Amino acid sequence: MNQADVHQGSCHCGAVRFVVAWTIDELTTCDCSLCVARNALMAKVPEASLTLTQGEDLLTEYRWNTKVARHYFCSRCGIYVFHRKRAAPDHFGVNIFTLAGFDPVSVPRRATEGENMTVEDPDARPEWPGPRTSSGQARP
Repeated sequence: MNQADVHQGSCHCGAVRFVVAWTIDELTTCDCSLCVARNALMAKVPEASLTLTQGEDLLTEYRWNTKVARHYFCSRCGIYVFHRKRAAPDHFGVNIFTLAGFDPVSVPRRATEGENMTVEDPDARPEWPGPRTSSGQARP
């Protein structure tokens, strides 16, 4: 069963608000070090389907490794709301737990593999999994 096409989203404190106009028919998990740490369950949404309606100035951005993925958190309450995807930069991964009234049980889940994405940051922490490129440090 698909969810309704328009979803209202917000961080915990309500300072950051957004609308997702997209039928969410699949949820994803990721095994990269960041997603595992934040216990993310996400919906892949095209860029044009996410509209930030409030709090853009309160978003904090975190980038790591290749700096392609852009992870956004509310600077007041710290909640991860969405991120621009590394593998699909024209899409967002939306934290489905920030969507009002969304029932994640009714949507199938798919595990995605982030753990084996290349690590290209020469200052990468040793605990970041993934094969290292020649510009990155040697894998222990």
